[in-house]
Amino acid sequence: MDRTPRLYALVEELRAVAPRSLTVGALAARFEVSTRTVQRDLQALMEAGVPVRATTGRGGGWSIDPAMTLPPIRFTPDEASALVAALAAADASAPYAGAARTASQKIAASMTGPAAAAAQQLAARIVALPTRTAESVRTAVERALAESTVLRLSYLDAAGRESDRMVEPAGLLTAEGKWYLIAWCRTRQAGRGFRLDRIAAATPTGEPVPPHDLAALLLGSAAAGAVRPAALSPLAP
Repeated sequence: MDRTPRLYALVEELRAVAPRSLTVGALAARFEVSTRTVQRDLQALMEAGVPVRATTGRGGGWSIDPAMTLPPIRFTPDEASALVAALAAADASAPYAGAARTASQKIAASMTGPAAAAAQQLAARIVALPTRTAESVRTAVERALAESTVLRLSYLDAAGRESDRMVEPAGLLTAEGKWYLIAWCRTRQAGRGFRLDRIAAATPTGEPVPPHDLAALLLGSAAAGAVRPAALSPLAP
C-alpha cells in the first residue's frame, strides 16, 4: 500500500477501536510493514495535526480522539472538483487562507480513486492572480473576529486618502472577488465595509466588542442585499 492511502487507513484503524489503543506491532502486522515504518507514519500524522497520541506502560500504545476527527467522506468526482475550485479561490490574501491550505492537504490525503483523479486534473488547470493583502492585516482581522475584539485600522479610501479608525468587527463580506470587513466604525458612528486590500495596517487592541446585534449589522445597512453563501448553510446555527 502506498504511503498516503496507508496514512488514511491508519487513522481509520485507530478510529475503529477508539478510545482503546493499538500497539505499533499490531499496526505493523495489520498493514504488513515494519514497526519503523509505522512509527514514521504516526509521527507524520502528529506533525500534520491529526490528534493521535501515545501512551506508555501496561496496555499502552497509540490512540486517536474520535471527537477531533472526521469519519470517512466519500467524495464524488464532481464534489472533489468543486472543492478544488473553492480552495483555489482562497488565495494567499483571503481570510483564513492558511487554514484552508492545511485543510486542503487533509482532504487530498483522504481522496482515492476517481475523485482523487478528478481533483488532480482540475488542480493542474487552475491558476490565480492573488490580490494584495498584507499577512499581518489578514491575521489581525481573523483574530479580532475569532475573539470578538476591537481593531484599530489605518484605511485607504477609493481616492487614496488615509484615515485611522477604531472598529468593532461584525463579519466578512465577499463580493466580486473582493473581501470586506463589515464593522461598526466608532469614528464615523455607523456601519462600514472596509476592503481588506485597502487596510494599510490593523492592530488588535484586546478590548472586547460590546454586546450588541452584530449579525444584524452584517446583513443590514453596511452590506445591503447581502445573503449568507448557500454552501455555509449547514454550518450556520
